[in-house]
Amino acid sequence: MKPVGAITRGTTNPNRLRRVDNFIAYRCEGLLRSADVPLVIDLGYGASPVTAVELRGRLAVAVRRDVAVVGLEIDPVRVEAARPFADPPLLEFRRGGFELAGLAPVVVRAFNVLRQYPEDEVAAAWRQMTGTGALLVEGTCDELGRIATWAVVEAGVPSTLTLSVRLPVLDHPAVLAERLPKALIHHNVPGHPVYELLRALGRAWDTEATPFGPRQRWLATVRRLRDEGRPVLDGPARWRLGELTVPWPG
Repeated sequence: MKPVGAITRGTTNPNRLRRVDNFIAYRCEGLLRSADVPLVIDLGYGASPVTAVELRGRLAVAVRRDVAVVGLEIDPVRVEAARPFADPPLLEFRRGGFELAGLAPVVVRAFNVLRQYPEDEVAAAWRQMTGTGALLVEGTCDELGRIATWAVVEAGVPSTLTLSVRLPVLDHPAVLAERLPKALIHHNVPGHPVYELLRALGRAWDTEATPFGPRQRWLATVRRLRDEGRPVLDGPARWRLGELTVPWPG
């Protein structure tokens, strides 16, 4: 089966995807625990397999020990470089793209991949990656994983957007605009829902200055958004991690 997609830059760092990994363990726990074959695909793991290795380790601890992760890359050189890190059948590396190498995973993580594609190719990639019924977590982050955003996509349709920040280093939520998923980053202009969301988030952050530190300020900010009538999902246990999840602002 010929891989679908293009070779991307492939830059990565250890712990870069820890924020989204922890979200997957939370959001997809029920799906993975109930699956006969708890398979997760790390699509486009990059020049180093470290993020796939970390994903497997985190899910094994947080969800179930027999979770299997397959890292997929279009570049055969990257696949060969990753093979020494494999631990079959729990961790494997194969050549593949949006067609998922013919596999039928429960969950797909695709991070910092579609950011490098034209926006008009995103919807088709979403449909292909979720065509076998997988839940897709697709997004982007900065080089150290301190600022991240991602969509949850089912049957090609995004349902939620999560904004995630490392609170001790957060100066202002405006930095999230630079890391929006490809499907939204060009829509951060007046008149679009994502623009209004980020504007409201920044306004709430400015209003909720507190002497008790960034975590308490973030909690107060998210509560203010909720009290203003915005449909904030999850609860304080997730907000304390620097997360804000809302219905997809499409």
